[in-house]
Amino acid sequence: MSQNLRSLTAEFVGTLLFVFVGAGSVVTTALAGPNAGAVTSLIVALAHGVGMAVIVSATMNISGGHINPAVTTGLWIANKIDGRLAAQYILAQLLGALVGAALVKGVLPRAAVSLALGGAPRLAGDVTFLQAVWIEALLTFFLVSAVFGTAVSSQAPKIGGFGIGLAIFVDALVGGSLTGAMMNPARAFGPALINVSLNGQAVYWIGPLLGAAVAAALWKAVLLPRSQ
Repeated sequence: MSQNLRSLTAEFVGTLLFVFVGAGSVVTTALAGPNAGAVTSLIVALAHGVGMAVIVSATMNISGGHINPAVTTGLWIANKIDGRLAAQYILAQLLGALVGAALVKGVLPRAAVSLALGGAPRLAGDVTFLQAVWIEALLTFFLVSAVFGTAVSSQAPKIGGFGIGLAIFVDALVGGSLTGAMMNPARAFGPALINVSLNGQAVYWIGPLLGAAVAAALWKAVLLPRSQ
């Protein structure tokens, strides 16, 4: 099997699993009721953060463990992946997200799936479109900085994907109640399309791609060791 096919398969399967675990955690906590709000938020944040830590660690030596179109875009900006392969990665990620979301809808209890819109993100009622874009951009800046600092840099500590997972966990605690703290267009897109809930989808593309681009430019220009 060619390395390219191995990499694309890893990105497809990794994103499928991340969406199933992440969106699935939203669905399975949906019936807990309003009194469990803080506990629910913690469970969802842990599912996303720990899930991604394991998935990135498992796929890092195969594909680099991107599992996120924003991360792939950031690495392309920093010249860590060529444009053609980056486009293939993003396609594999989006397809994986769709399959993961379809599994959530098909396997988990129907009442919970309906209540949680299959784990599709929703903006809080008092968050404007522009605020949501900035929130997602800032959260993704933090995430992509973690990717560069713990996985891309030649000086990165050997901690696998757990630094990335911790960044997602912290971001989810901060922004989960506001935008869903997606930081990942594929994670937002898959459940939204499968459950026909596309309201606010532009936020989850504009914000993460903007945050990733700024983080990548900063690391490329200043923070990466000059040998890179």
